Parts: sequence; C-alpha cells; structure tokens
Amino acid sequence: MHIVVGLGNPGNEYKWTRHNVGFEVISKLAFDYNIDMNRSKYKAVIGDGRINGKKVLLAKPLTYMNLSGESVSQIMTFYKEPFENLIVVCDDINLPVGSIRIRKKGSDGGQKGLRSIINLLGTEDFIRVRVGVGNKPNGWDLKNFVLSRFNDCENNDIIKGITDAGDSVVSIIGGNILDAMNAYNRKNKASDKK
Repeated sequence: MHIVVGLGNPGNEYKWTRHNVGFEVISKLAFDYNIDMNRSKYKAVIGDGRINGKKVLLAKPLTYMNLSGESVSQIMTFYKEPFENLIVVCDDINLPVGSIRIRKKGSDGGQKGLRSIINLLGTEDFIRVRVGVGNKPNGWDLKNFVLSRFNDCENNDIIKGITDAGDSVVSIIGGNILDAMNAYNRKNKASDKK
C-alpha cells in the first residue's frame, strides 16, 4: 500500500494558502478517485481506497506544518509499510508557481514539515513531490508569504501544478517513479527557461 501525505495547516483560514498546496493535492486525489476523507486518526484526516487498482491511504496531518512528523510517524508505525511507499506532497518556495519536482529521497531543503518528518522517521528515504509556490518577494516575512494566498496572475499556474502533482502521484503509485521524474522534472526545467 502507498501512503500519500499532503502537508499543510488545518482550518479554513489556511485554505488555498501557499503552505497548503499539499492538502489541495490530497483533496483532488480524493475527489478524482472517490476516496472519503472522513476519519480522524494518527493526528490526521485520512481516507483509504484504490488508485488504478492499487491500495492507498491519503492523509492530511492536523498537527500544523512544523509538526507534520508526529502524524506521519504514527501512520508509518501502524501500517509498517516500507519508507519507499511513503509519498509526501508539499510546497516549495524555491520553485516557480505550479512547477513540480519529484525526488526519491533527500534533505528537507528548508521545508519545516519535511524536516519534522525526517527527524521523527529517522530517514530521508521517502518520495517527495514538491509543488512550487514562488519565491518570497523582497521585504516580505517568510511566514507571512507562505501563509498568503495566490494572486489572480498565479491562479492558473497553481491549479495546473496541483493537477500535475496529483497526476505524478498516480504515476508513482503505478510503479513509474522514474517515468514521473523524467516527465515532470524535465517539463519544469523547460518551462523554467521561458
């Protein structure tokens, strides 16, 4: 079974903020594959079902971003899935709005939710799908920026990014992580040059 965790902050005041794109990807997957996100367990809202015939657990931690590892570690301890079956979707301020970067493992890159997960799992060996939310403008406080909403000029790009991130997760679940990395990482390198 694959465990797909989208990072974000609970509560309506954080909906559609830059920090919550992970939640939005989980919502889209749940909608597309008719998975009810209706249970609270492991400090998260969870739902289980199938994506293209493969068993999945979708989760949105309720711990707030910086403590995401508390939820993810409980989920991984209970289900005893190998770390390579964990996919974490999160925002990335170092990528243009809507672009995607897929990695099989690696550092937290300054993302505090990933840092919490790495610290509590004791490993960097899990898949992460990063969704670009743009760079912090000069003069902005980082916290205020990641808790801000996308502007009208960014809406189409972030909607496409959320869609692409969901599609890449589906590809990874299907066993095609290298195909997903080649397709989405290359696509974004090309678009970054424009």
